[in-house]
Amino acid sequence: MRDQIVVSLLVVAFATLVTAHVTLVVGLARRSPRWRALAAFFVAPLAPWWGWHERLRARAVLWVVAALAYGVTRAFAPP
Repeated sequence: MRDQIVVSLLVVAFATLVTAHVTLVVGLARRSPRWRALAAFFVAPLAPWWGWHERLRARAVLWVVAALAYGVTRAFAPP
């Protein structure tokens, strides 16, 4: 039962992280310079950094929280 809960939380955290990342990249693509969206797509930690500076703060905070949740649940996930 415990493993099922941890795996479920892991899936939700990863899905939230991917969704937040995509929305940040789209938000960055709508602002100039547009090359930052492409860079942030491939170098993931740039997305919340540049998102914060472009006032996409809710998305940036969601990205960081989801990344932390994913990391914590990954540590408790079964092998």
